Amino acid sequence: MAKLVHTMIRVLDEERSVEFYRRAFGLEIAERIDFPDFTLVYLRGDDVAFELELTINKGRTEPYQLGDGYGHLAVVVDDVDAEHRRFQAEGITVGKLVDFKNGDTLVARFFFATDPDGYKIEVIERGRRFG
Repeated sequence: MAKLVHTMIRVLDEERSVEFYRRAFGLEIAERIDFPDFTLVYLRGDDVAFELELTINKGRTEPYQLGDGYGHLAVVVDDVDAEHRRFQAEGITVGKLVDFKNGDTLVARFFFATDPDGYKIEVIERGRRFG
């Protein structure tokens, strides 16, 4: 069976992105590997082995075009209301809180946060199928 170990995003400014993911989600650098043309930074949280790999291409000055395909990262938190307030207090760009329903059945409660490069991160309250 395959084991998911990381997902990668390209970022323009290493320091800005590392600080964002530290403040927003408590991710810390697990490893940083510097190459002549690019740097890889692996971020990890305390309670999960899955990592976020930041790729920083040296010499790049233009932001990446994220395209028109809809995709996102998702994280689970215990109290989505408290996290929404905390993100706002931190000055992190957030969307509205959503009660996502299928008919009358609540599927999830979430909001989206936006990182410095424009990537969307879904912040979902723990419960239902998101344990």
